[in-house]
Amino acid sequence: MAGPETPEWTARQRQRIDELIDEYRAALHDSLEGLSEEEARRRLVPSKTTLLGLVKHNAGMEVMYFGEVFGRTPNVSLPWLLDDAEPNADMWARPEETRERIVELYRSTWALADATIDELPLDAVGRVWWWGDSPVTLHRVLVHMTCETQRHAGHADIIRESIDGSAGFLSGHDSLRISDPASWKTFHDRIEEAARLADGD
Repeated sequence: MAGPETPEWTARQRQRIDELIDEYRAALHDSLEGLSEEEARRRLVPSKTTLLGLVKHNAGMEVMYFGEVFGRTPNVSLPWLLDDAEPNADMWARPEETRERIVELYRSTWALADATIDELPLDAVGRVWWWGDSPVTLHRVLVHMTCETQRHAGHADIIRESIDGSAGFLSGHDSLRISDPASWKTFHDRIEEAARLADGD
């Protein structure tokens, strides 16, 4: 049986992580589907987090982790990463920055990232200066970015649900499995009652 030290295991490990990061990229990308420009930019939580901001932020992370960290020059330019960009410029969208353009840029960063993933061995060493410049392997960066993208896809789920009630990242599938308003209200009331009872009310 192939074990951790065999090429077969390494190939399967790489393939599975590749599949996961693609799945979470798609989930974040698809969180904007069907929304207006205003809805994609709405801030519905105390922080500055918006759906379009999450996509914009992740585009920058793809370029930095799979480009800059390994000394690879990106073939895509993201203005919000320039030295003279204002702080947190990647977390929200200006009126002139259309959703279509930000999504197009995000998708283009996947090609850069995938080229790094495909062309370098998992033990290739890079440096993440914002981690204190310590050396890291491509395997470490790939796992980190998979988790980071999954985390932001979860943020996107919550924001999207706050906008129009959609939940889950599979197209046409509601993860809550509640299809009608009456059932949803009943479920909601039970949750609220459980919270009150747990608090002693």
